[in-house]
Amino acid sequence: MMNDVVNIDDLRKLAKRRLPKIAYDYVEGGTDDEAALLTNLQAFRRTRVIPRYLVDVSVRDQSTVLFGRTYSSPIGIAPTGLAGLLRPGADIMLAQAARDANVPFIMSGVSTGSIEDLGKVAPDHGWYQLYSSKDPSISEDMIKRASDAGLRTLVFTVDVPESSNRERDLRNGWRRPLKLTWKTKFEALRHPAWMMQWLQHGAPYFDNWTKYAGPNASVEQVADLVANQCRAPMTWKHVERYRELWKGNFVIKGIMHPDDAVRAHSLGVDGIIVSNHGGRQLDNAPSPLEMLPRIRDVVGDNMTVMLDSGIRRGLDVLIAICMGAQFVFQGRPTLYGVTAGGVAGAAKALAIFRREIDISMAQMGVSSIADLGRHHLMWKDNEDWRSNRREET
Repeated sequence: MMNDVVNIDDLRKLAKRRLPKIAYDYVEGGTDDEAALLTNLQAFRRTRVIPRYLVDVSVRDQSTVLFGRTYSSPIGIAPTGLAGLLRPGADIMLAQAARDANVPFIMSGVSTGSIEDLGKVAPDHGWYQLYSSKDPSISEDMIKRASDAGLRTLVFTVDVPESSNRERDLRNGWRRPLKLTWKTKFEALRHPAWMMQWLQHGAPYFDNWTKYAGPNASVEQVADLVANQCRAPMTWKHVERYRELWKGNFVIKGIMHPDDAVRAHSLGVDGIIVSNHGGRQLDNAPSPLEMLPRIRDVVGDNMTVMLDSGIRRGLDVLIAICMGAQFVFQGRPTLYGVTAGGVAGAAKALAIFRREIDISMAQMGVSSIADLGRHHLMWKDNEDWRSNRREET
């Protein structure tokens, strides 16, 4: 099956074939009119890449240093919640694929795998995403668990102050606790592999939260706890507290305003991920790519700036780096892969990105990621490419 896959969209189609509508729409959907989903994708399509030829690019290197560690490629796996709904054990499969490809994997704060398992499988490649809890002792214990598991990077996600209006999920009857209606079950019969998985395993647990729900807590009780705790107020005081507790690399995910990036740096944050949560939180928000150069301009080289949302091609990765990102994350593509083929499917998605990055580097006339810059682009905000020209030396 994987031999016939050429691009990420092929993996998407395979995932869609395997999943019932309720699960596929959970992955694919956004908020409100889903304008932000389209904006994320179109931002890359509007950006023009200027090729440079007659350059020796026979040897190309896409390895990238991030927080002192050299990764084989500048693209990692973003946190994606409830991956176990798509395939049991998906979170750890994603971690394995990232480890084998030598790229980072961020475990979601609402994953269906545990921090401890991540530390066993991929301690050098696993990062943990923290959602702030109403009960501060839960957040603080998760930080301790991540440290005890040997993880080196904590990602505090700040762009979920409230549940968003995801209308696909509402129409599909998505509610807590997750129970399949007769209509959903009937539709799921068209996807027998997934239905057998559901009958065998049932709704997935939020493994990292079970210890806080009491002994022998049911799936529903754990889900209730997560829903109650994860809509906690978040302020800069939380950033200060978590920075104090976490001794490793501390990253904020969801920064979209230059002033917020500057403040994060002033509080000792090591890096930010410019992100609009894949278009799943605020519709009509700008794309991260549109905000990226503004943010990079105000923070300069003082902190690590990364990006996610809207990445579907290897060339997208290079465009983001040209705009100022030092690293890029994607979520849906590897979800398509793990849904379609487990570890092998996730590995296929990463291999596709790696191949496309390599080919695009050759077409752009660059031999290493460090050579990339705005001088390679003509983008919508400034269509006079000459203003971005770098004089030849």
